Amino acid sequence: MKTLFQINLSVNCLSTGKIAEDIGMAAMHAGWKSYIAGAVIGKNPSKSNVIKIGSSNYIYLPYFESLLFDNHCLGLSSRLATKRLIAEIERIKPNIIQLHTIHAYYLNLKLLFEYFATIDIPIVWTLHDCWSFTGHCAYFDAIGCNHWKTHCQKCPQLKEYPKSLGLIDNSWNNYNLKKKLFTSLDSRLHLITVSQWLLSLVKESFLSGVHSEVIYNGINTNIYKPNNNNSFISTLGFENKKILLGVASAWGERKGLKDYIALSKILPDDIRIILVGLKKEQINSLPPNIIGIEKTENVYQLTELYSNASIILNLSVEETFGLTTVEGMACGTPGIVYDKTASPELITTETGSIVKAHDIQSLKKTIENVMAKDKSWYSQNCINRVQTFFNADKQYKKYIELYDSLIGTHN
Repeated sequence: MKTLFQINLSVNCLSTGKIAEDIGMAAMHAGWKSYIAGAVIGKNPSKSNVIKIGSSNYIYLPYFESLLFDNHCLGLSSRLATKRLIAEIERIKPNIIQLHTIHAYYLNLKLLFEYFATIDIPIVWTLHDCWSFTGHCAYFDAIGCNHWKTHCQKCPQLKEYPKSLGLIDNSWNNYNLKKKLFTSLDSRLHLITVSQWLLSLVKESFLSGVHSEVIYNGINTNIYKPNNNNSFISTLGFENKKILLGVASAWGERKGLKDYIALSKILPDDIRIILVGLKKEQINSLPPNIIGIEKTENVYQLTELYSNASIILNLSVEETFGLTTVEGMACGTPGIVYDKTASPELITTETGSIVKAHDIQSLKKTIENVMAKDKSWYSQNCINRVQTFFNADKQYKKYIELYDSLIGTHN
């Protein structure tokens, strides 16, 4: 039996944890054995065999080390956990190693990639952001930084994720280390990007010589589908209002929170905004026509929100894919996105609209135009587009086909 071994920050929680879970499910459906190793284990049980990386409080030690020294690639406090992870790989002897988010403080990447260089196993790495080819940050488009194209230095985003106090700028050394490690595996490393936009950046980076291709993220359309229930919406008192819905796992500058607030000030009284995933302090500071909801893992509650919304609104300026936009479309709701990064790849004129970033007046006009056509004009087109391009069964089957081809070529 062929064996898949995935490594990710989380297991069956957060966006990449759910993607890893779905890939594991696809592998098992194809007759593989599946393992997922992660530092954060979700409340929902995984169908794969789960390997915990580190102890419950382990992740905080490398985090504080990175805060001080900006060395999230090779923290001393993550060495033992990484050695134990390597021992598990040696014990299991997988046919394929699949990487996802490996930069959340919990691994010593120097140890891990030096080990990878000694083994004869194909390694697939799905890039969910830009971190792999920068000296520090996961995103840089919003500030227009192009240091990553030549050599990172004097990083303007040291206090952004992976977070540092900014006392030491280690971006030059991080860049050198990443370049050395991530280009050391020759043909054994195969990169997947989750959008054409991200692939275009990879081709301009030091990873340009590594084989890479696009596989869009997928969602479970048996779960994300039109939901006629409105019990949760009724508790908000919005039954007779048109709803603009924004969903994120964390809200900040790049997710466009300020633009939602600016938009709320010029909306007519029959339109309300709901934002999901906010912190309590953010909720308390919202204007009255925006309702804030804390993060939820309840997908059925989410599908109710998606289905009852008039528009799924994504005002992020940095997206390598845009999963929440697709989830909303799967529930029959049209999307509006900014003309930045990967978001425009998701939308067609039959499924929503694209707006110039930060142009609040144009955004308001576009919302009016989309609502004027009535949601029913878009709904089936949205569902069809998701089924064609973003269906989890179709998308993650592509991973299994890739694994089989790599094993065949490797042998």
